[in-house]
Amino acid sequence: MKWIVVATLGLVTLCGCAPSSPSPDQIRKQTANATAAAARDTKAVAQGIVEGLKTKGPLNINRATKEHLETLPGIDGAVADRIIAGRPYRNSEELPRRHIISRAEYRKIATKIETR
Repeated sequence: MKWIVVATLGLVTLCGCAPSSPSPDQIRKQTANATAAAARDTKAVAQGIVEGLKTKGPLNINRATKEHLETLPGIDGAVADRIIAGRPYRNSEELPRRHIISRAEYRKIATKIETR
């Protein structure tokens, strides 16, 4: 008789802990959230592709915006500001020559910039 009581209590405990299935409203909400996240991600990827296509070839350091300069490897906001302040440049080699950036920094971006 004791084992029947113990078994019954065990079954009641297991039934109370079982996960419930989501309601249709919860499923709709989760689906809407997933769809919105996918749409945001798709838009971000598309914008990245468009920006990549716009920046064909080397970046003109005499015309580039601060944001465009910051896309170059190792160039942060402060360095971009120094590059802008030193304009115009006759050629890109003026950057290290005029101590705007170091030679090491210049080597990282030399093939990605121009002065036109």
